[in-house]
Parts: sequence; C-alpha cells; structure tokens
Amino acid sequence: MKNWLLTCLLSVGACTLNAQSLQPTEQKLIERIEANYPQMMDLLKNSVNINSGTFNVAGVKAVGDLYAAELAKLGFTIEWIQLPDSLKRAGHLVATRKGKKGKKIMLLGHLDTVFEPDMPTNPFTVLNDSTITGQGINDMKGGDVIIIAAMKAMHQLNLLNDANITIYMTGDEENAGEPRSISRGDFINRAKQHDMVLAFEGAAGLNTIATARRGSSGWELEVEGKQGHSSGVFGAAGYGAIYEAARIVNSFRETLSKEKYLTFNPGIFIGGSEVAASFEQQKGEASGKTNIISPKTIVNGDLRFLTEEQKINARKTMQHIVNNSLPGTKATIRFQDGIPSMAPTSGNEALANILSKTSEDMGLGKVVPGDPGSRGAGDISYVAAYADCLDGLGAAGRGSHAPGETLNTKLFPVLMKRSAVFIYRLTQVSK
Repeated sequence: MKNWLLTCLLSVGACTLNAQSLQPTEQKLIERIEANYPQMMDLLKNSVNINSGTFNVAGVKAVGDLYAAELAKLGFTIEWIQLPDSLKRAGHLVATRKGKKGKKIMLLGHLDTVFEPDMPTNPFTVLNDSTITGQGINDMKGGDVIIIAAMKAMHQLNLLNDANITIYMTGDEENAGEPRSISRGDFINRAKQHDMVLAFEGAAGLNTIATARRGSSGWELEVEGKQGHSSGVFGAAGYGAIYEAARIVNSFRETLSKEKYLTFNPGIFIGGSEVAASFEQQKGEASGKTNIISPKTIVNGDLRFLTEEQKINARKTMQHIVNNSLPGTKATIRFQDGIPSMAPTSGNEALANILSKTSEDMGLGKVVPGDPGSRGAGDISYVAAYADCLDGLGAAGRGSHAPGETLNTKLFPVLMKRSAVFIYRLTQVSK
C-alpha cells in the first residue's frame, strides 16, 4: 500500500504547473485535485477491477453503483435509467445538480468496456512510474474518474451550489442496445435541455481536442445473376453475380475513395450457387462450383462520414453505381442509419478556444482541434445536433480496445486539473 501511495504522489508531484494566469479560486481547485489524487486512483483501481463488458449487465451496474456512491456524496441527485429486458443492457447512470445560474452543462462518460468476462483478464497493474494497465482504463474509466475528480474538487470549494450540471454515463456505449431510439432516447431528450456537452473519451494528449467525429452507418448489397455453365459467361448468360458485385464495390472505391473523411468498407463478401448470411451476427456461408456462373452475391459494409450532407451524397453516388448493372444481373442496395456524426460547428470551436485559453493559463500550451478522421463514432454524436460539444477530454493512454490497454500517469493528474478549471470557467459563463 505504501508503494501504491508513493506512486500516486510522485505522479502528482511530477506535474507542477506554471499557472501564474490562474485566479485564486482556480489555484485552489488544483490544490484540491492534488490532495484528492490518491483517493481518485483508488477509485480508478476499484472500477477497473470490476469487469463491465457491455453484455455483463451485473458488472456494468456494479461500476455504476461505485461511481454513484461517490457522486451522491457531492450533492448530486442519482438516477438509474433502466432499459427494457429485451435490450439485454444494464442501463445508464445519471447524476444531476440543478442550480440557478450559468450554462447547463452535460458531462458524458460510459460504464462499459469491450472486455467481456470470457476474455483474458487484465487487472489494474502498475507497470512503471508513468504507465498503468487494466481493462477499460483509458476507454473510458480513466475519463469517468476525471469527471468525478473535477466534481469533488468543485464541491469542496462550494463551486457546485449554483451550477447546472448533468453527468450521464451510459452502460452500452461500446455496443448500443437496439432499437437505439430506446437505448439512447432518455440521453437525447436530456441533452436537448443543455447548452453544452463535454465527453471524456480518451485524450490524444495535452494539445489536441475533438471538435468533430465521424458518424457510422451501414449498407447491404444484394446481386442476382443468371445461373448457367461457366463457358457462357460474358455472353448470353451475362456476367453473373460475383462479377457484378465486384464491379460495384470497385466502382465505389474508384469514385469515392479520395473524398476527405469519407470511408466505406466491405466487411462480408459472399457469392456462389448457394448463399446464406446473417449480417446481424456478421457471418455467412456459401457453396458453388467453378463451372457454374454464380447466381447470387451479398456484401455488407459500413459507411463513415463527417456531415449528414456527406453521407447523403455518398449514398446517392453508390445508388447510381448500383443502378447501372452489367448484362444479365440485377443489384439492390439498402442503407441503415447508425450513429450520426458530430459535425464541426462554430459553437464547438468556441468551446475549444475556451479550453485552449485555460490550458495556456495553466502553462500547458495551446489546444487545437484534432483530425476527425482519427476517431470513430461515439455517444456524443447522438446529441451533437442539439448542443455545443467537445470530446477527448479523458485520460491519455495506448491500446484502447486491445489487451494491455494503458493509462499515462504523468498526464492523468494534469488532465484532471485542467478539466476542473475548464468546467469551473464554463459554469461562470452567463446565459
């Protein structure tokens, strides 16, 4: 235990800030973060050591209960948003403080991880003086703890009394329950009542922030051809389903692959005489012979985009390509909406500028918007159309979603301090 506490204290001590531009209250916030840091690291350790894979309903709820107990001590009203049993998801943690002044702020996290109980375990382990490993430690239990640390410091200085803050931690961010109108319904409705949403997914470092994230959707291509002897291919028998599907997918690549922030990836491509596939389970099987022209091919893929307009235009282009079938074939394409995009907006940019000013005042340098193409879709995208948004405020580390996921303990306390000062400044912004 002594070694563990020493590691915590060394991590904080190694991050002395040149913060001459901070106000006295902001200096006190930083001091409270430093004093509370060992407790917050214990909270991180305890939560990481609870398996909360998305489908482990009991584990997700246990992490929610752990965080809820901490937030209740800070004067937050706690709710658990229960989802229907048919969704097979744990639900969501919501904590609120309703004041009478300033902007309404939502702080966003998630309780679940990609690591299910049947996967190899990776408990909270200190690797060296700058690295800790553990399942979900930076995606995103580290970010959840940053939220709680900032709230604890503000509470201790009576800075939450007039604040309007909602903390929303979803229980199925890694695999949202279907239909999403149910699993994200309460979240979206609450977000609409706020002026800004700050998401604490993993940070790319000290000096970049996400003002935009790409959305994710799906597509299914089904191609039919005339079955016949292979000797007749390209002639009266036509080209067959496999050639037509290949032409379509390659035409997608030739036509759209150079458009910035747009990607489309075929994940399953199955053709033959007999074809069966379950796109929901993402698997299938086929049988055929080399001397038979394939009568059927199916392809399943995703489509990622930065704006709704980009998505719509891409779909129109793909549909046009599908409509121009090779002789003897017929193709149809269906599109499925998934997670909307978090498009770049002037409001998001204004939030990033406030964060950058905070960072500079703390001696940490400027913060600039990162490349939207470097991030996948996330929960914040469901509400980006209704409020000003920032993402990537959480813990820094490596190997998200992979065995051996890590957290950078040199940056962790610095990000805690900056988040506390940043959120405090936002509570001081008048309506």
